[in-house]
Amino acid sequence: MENILSLNNITKNYGRIRALNKVSFDVPPGSVFGILGPNGSGKTTLLSIILDVLIADEGNFLWFGKPGSPEQRKKIGSLLETPNFYHYLSAANNLKVTNAISGRGDMLGIDDVLKKVKLFERRNSRFSSYSLGMKQRLAVAGALLGDPKVLVLDEPTNGLDPVGIAEMRELIIELSKKGHTIIIASHLLDEVEKICTHVAILKKGDLITTGNVNDVLVDEDIVEIGATDFEKLTTVITGYALATAITREGNFLQLRFAKGSSKLDEINQFCFSHGIILNHLLLKKQRLEAKFFELTSN
Repeated sequence: MENILSLNNITKNYGRIRALNKVSFDVPPGSVFGILGPNGSGKTTLLSIILDVLIADEGNFLWFGKPGSPEQRKKIGSLLETPNFYHYLSAANNLKVTNAISGRGDMLGIDDVLKKVKLFERRNSRFSSYSLGMKQRLAVAGALLGDPKVLVLDEPTNGLDPVGIAEMRELIIELSKKGHTIIIASHLLDEVEKICTHVAILKKGDLITTGNVNDVLVDEDIVEIGATDFEKLTTVITGYALATAITREGNFLQLRFAKGSSKLDEINQFCFSHGIILNHLLLKKQRLEAKFFELTSN
């Protein structure tokens, strides 16, 4: 199936500073694709290039297998920064202004997008009466006008409280289920881990890694075990030759294995045969946060 977006050696310089250095990756259809990186890694510059706000110094990109064009651009809804909505207008009237500016037409009506972002009941309320989370959801509604196939969102949870972050996370998941491909830049690693299917990690303009989230996260198996007699468990498990490393984490031991090689039933049987009954046995994923800092630390 044709990729939604393909980047080929995208490079961008600001004077002597190289913001992006030959960045290449593909965004598959139906994915929630997270672009991650510390401040200054080039995330916003990259989004600005694929949305034709900036021009790359080198490289090229394709939307839906073709070079960018005004017609292609109409298939893409974007939120690069919080739009300047009119505080004295209602949500519905603000979206009428946004729709007129976007030129994407009215294939998906204002009432429909307000229902999608769960603001329909407040459609006639002034923008000034909205919470920050509601304002961000209205911004996403503006990006949805014209029913674009793709949404490009730059830090959509920026400045939100935990409730607002949860609402935005649920909205992105729901939009993905309804067929939108979503490209999202964010520094909130925990949130990205919960919603993204694919990820690209940038560091100082360089692409460190990209791929399916599970492939990026898991480069080894981590099995966590526990038992009432912790000292005996520690002694016994050192004889389990298949583990590449054994470390203590609180009241549990963590066994590390080559990716895909751990077998929970065999670990359980080994312990039982040596007089240990496990009360905790869990295959864990390395969290995105740990992997992110591992990849981007100097």
